[in-house]
Amino acid sequence: MYQVIEGGVAAASGFRVGHTAAGIKYRERVDMALLVSDSSCAAAGVFTRNVVKAAPVLWDRRIVREKGTARAIVVNAGIANACTGQRGLGVCGKTADCAARALGLAPEEVLLASTGVIGMDLPLDRICAGIGAMASDLQSGPVAGHRAARAIMTTDTSPKEAAVTLTLDGKRVTIGGMAKGSGMIHPDMCTMLCFITSDCAIEQSLLQQALATVVPDTFNMISVDGDTSTNDTCLLLANGQADNRRIDRKNEDYEAFVKALSAVCGSLARQMAADGEGASCLFEVKVRNARSDAEARILAKSVVTSSLTKAAIYGHDANWGRILCALGYSGVDFDPDRVDLYFSSEKGKIQLVKDGLALDYSEAKATDILTAPKVTAICDMKQGDHEATAWGCDLTHDYVTINADYRS
Repeated sequence: MYQVIEGGVAAASGFRVGHTAAGIKYRERVDMALLVSDSSCAAAGVFTRNVVKAAPVLWDRRIVREKGTARAIVVNAGIANACTGQRGLGVCGKTADCAARALGLAPEEVLLASTGVIGMDLPLDRICAGIGAMASDLQSGPVAGHRAARAIMTTDTSPKEAAVTLTLDGKRVTIGGMAKGSGMIHPDMCTMLCFITSDCAIEQSLLQQALATVVPDTFNMISVDGDTSTNDTCLLLANGQADNRRIDRKNEDYEAFVKALSAVCGSLARQMAADGEGASCLFEVKVRNARSDAEARILAKSVVTSSLTKAAIYGHDANWGRILCALGYSGVDFDPDRVDLYFSSEKGKIQLVKDGLALDYSEAKATDILTAPKVTAICDMKQGDHEATAWGCDLTHDYVTINADYRS
């Protein structure tokens, strides 16, 4: 069993972080973070499936696949270094060189991530100056991790952090992480940017498998606006400093590690969905009794991404027809005359539909339930015994306002 603790990406032993205001795009706030491990780490990663991939994605994917080890991650907010061609890849190489010199590492030990406006060139002089400033002031612990989480935000209104501990081989193992993501969130692998650290001793191939195992039911089950980013990156580093018996096969220790990792990823995913651009509530969709896990995931995401449903949630309108419609165009075949629909929140639970037909429910009660900060739609398909949960948010006027002038 794992235990939730305070902290984030710097909670695990042997990891230190820094932050700085480099002035890359923002002039009045921090916009860079640096994560460093005291020893070499097994490195795992999942990346965007968007055909248009940012330069840092290409850089990281090569290192994870070819080397499988790393020591540091440099992150900047404000400019994405996407659609910048060979210039962008050159900036990646020079950024890694700067970090390597500042930290006494090889460039191939440095991973990179960027988020922000597409098509702009990163100012290399500011990037390198920021790395130098951070390298001289690296710290561990929850306060340092929190500051780093704030440094990677763009349109986010709050930092996203999570950490857990568990016991493996009689040793205390920690997993912690930070993420950013508020808009352009419709992952097809993970999320905008996410960085997870652990002091667990585990083989790189199993670390990669663990990450790939938890992504489908966590990061791949969130959506804010249906747009899959060019920069989606989730990196997981494990330095082995917990000194547990190295996990080299899929045994009980591996399964316990996967469950704890899933808890961290699930928490970060829900935090991102709740902080969707302009959002006023977290919208959760639970599909029950589907024929398979795959169909349950498809159905849940179809509802959570429906613009009409999201607008109805914002208006506190129990318009169940939009939910049934979204289920119907998901691509999953089911019997609509067997579906039951419910809304629930901290203010109560109400059934709206039974066997595909509306019940004589109280609109006033339904509206009151929908005014809560977290609203859940429950879709009972009565087709099997599989289930899935997706997370999103309502669609508000502020979403349009934010994205109408994002580049300014």
